[in-house]
Amino acid sequence: MTRMATAAPSGCRSNLDPRYYRLCDQKAVWGIILEALAALGAVSSVTFMVALLVLICKVQDSNRRKVLPIQFLFLLGVLGVFGLTFAFIIQLDGSTGPTRFFLFGILFALCFSCLLVHAFNLTRLVHGRRGLSLLVMLGLAVAFSLVQDVIAVEYIVLTMNRTNVNIFSELPPPRRNEDFVMLLIYVLFLMVLTFLTASFVFRGPFTGWKRHGAHIYFTTLLSLAVWVVWIALLFVPTPGPQWDDTILSTALVANGWVFLLAYVVPEFQLLTKQRNTMDYPLEDAFCKPQLMKQSYGVENRAYTQEGITQGTEETGDTVYAPYTTHFQLQNRNSPKDFSIPRAQTRVSPYSDYGGRKDVS
Repeated sequence: MTRMATAAPSGCRSNLDPRYYRLCDQKAVWGIILEALAALGAVSSVTFMVALLVLICKVQDSNRRKVLPIQFLFLLGVLGVFGLTFAFIIQLDGSTGPTRFFLFGILFALCFSCLLVHAFNLTRLVHGRRGLSLLVMLGLAVAFSLVQDVIAVEYIVLTMNRTNVNIFSELPPPRRNEDFVMLLIYVLFLMVLTFLTASFVFRGPFTGWKRHGAHIYFTTLLSLAVWVVWIALLFVPTPGPQWDDTILSTALVANGWVFLLAYVVPEFQLLTKQRNTMDYPLEDAFCKPQLMKQSYGVENRAYTQEGITQGTEETGDTVYAPYTTHFQLQNRNSPKDFSIPRAQTRVSPYSDYGGRKDVS
């Protein structure tokens, strides 16, 4: 009887550790399906990372090129999300427990930090302002994600008391689920902030950047839906604690594929798109004067005396020329006569000459 109780399930080797039975148990089909989807997602993430490095030289738009490090960092986070799925398929113990609580929030914080920085950069471009530099965006993404790192480290140290790694498996399921969700409050804040920031992209006049904002908007919207569902299912007592690992691993795979299909794939379609001049303000727009008004040269004190001597009667002849300096053209009445004289006949002094001299 004991041998039958410890026998490996169908599909698994007889000498396999019982912790890994979900990876090959044909009766627990959900583990095999999620394992396959996670592996496919991980391979796809690596493929996109390689393609990003290959196509970097073909990106013509400088503002799209600046976002590439952020997108590469985002793909690293997506790869980690798919890899973390295996920690939830494997049975909870002293090694998988800290991994789950530590990496779950960190990986999602990294992904949503990259989306947040990209959305913020788009809000500047869509209004015609200069985009953020590469280093600034990279620094902001890392800084936003580091907050979750500090929270996770503090929680792990305080919960484990530095030595007890089995505390996560020993906790009651309701308490464990409450701690798990409370640990992710900052990630939820990042998601909502990213969603709101992406919604502002649709209000700018330069419509070429709105498509990028739509990718972030729908990615965050679908991610919020996934998170609301798995958090609700985690606290509903109907499925039971035995389904907690199934719910969390399914959420990881679903959100990972949302990242790939709703954001990565559409962004790759626009990666090598030719730079459109309609997406930027005119380069000489800052040289054009704004709110020009008619002026008579009084503003420049060097010409004040000249304006006084001319008198006020000449102000009506001022000709206003837009986009010029404050020196206005004036029509001056000249006293000189520039008319062309007409030809006139002159009387010859020899008209009365008769050819002889008068004799007195």
